[in-house]
Amino acid sequence: MVKKKNISKKDIISFYMDYVLEHNHKPKTVHAFAKTNNFEEQKFYDHFSSFEAVEKEVFTAFYHNTITALEKSDDYQSFDARNKLLSFYFTFFENLTANRSYVKYTLGHHKNSLKKLSLLKNLKDVFTVYIKHLDIDLIEIKQEQIDRIQQQGLKETAWIQLLTTMKFWIDDTSSGFEKTDVFIEKSVNTSFDVLDVAPIRSIIDFGKFIFKEKFQMN
Repeated sequence: MVKKKNISKKDIISFYMDYVLEHNHKPKTVHAFAKTNNFEEQKFYDHFSSFEAVEKEVFTAFYHNTITALEKSDDYQSFDARNKLLSFYFTFFENLTANRSYVKYTLGHHKNSLKKLSLLKNLKDVFTVYIKHLDIDLIEIKQEQIDRIQQQGLKETAWIQLLTTMKFWIDDTSSGFEKTDVFIEKSVNTSFDVLDVAPIRSIIDFGKFIFKEKFQMN
């Protein structure tokens, strides 16, 4: 049988996920994996260095599929940060649900320690960049070091929130995972309510006004 020549990164990810679900374990070797799927072993190494690299890329692919779908929406482009993040969550978890068997197989045994799971590292990298580009409104301290700490804290908090939602989804047994939808809406809205800087800015502005008036009176 003639070997397949045009093997993409997406093909290998798909082959790998299918193999794991059908055999309930990872392929033993790259050679055996390539032979099973009728392509040259070298084609695998054109895209990945190991099966662990494939596993990491699976979750990054879920992220990129989500972003691609969102960017096609005119409505999404006009959303504020809160609604963009809500849209991201709902779309991302649609991707996870479409591949639930694989995700549960991969993460199910680690659901209480997802933060330490190395195969989610690449997902964290792209997700935290996404959070940064949302330009979520924070209090401007006008001190570079403090602003940097604020931004880093925001990214870490957002990442933990995503992991917490993934754990909730893994355990969710409700019809259509409707409880996860409620969890997403409440957790994201609560986060933005806590971050709402408008009242704090009003207090700061009022304090500046009082200080200024008192200083002028003296």
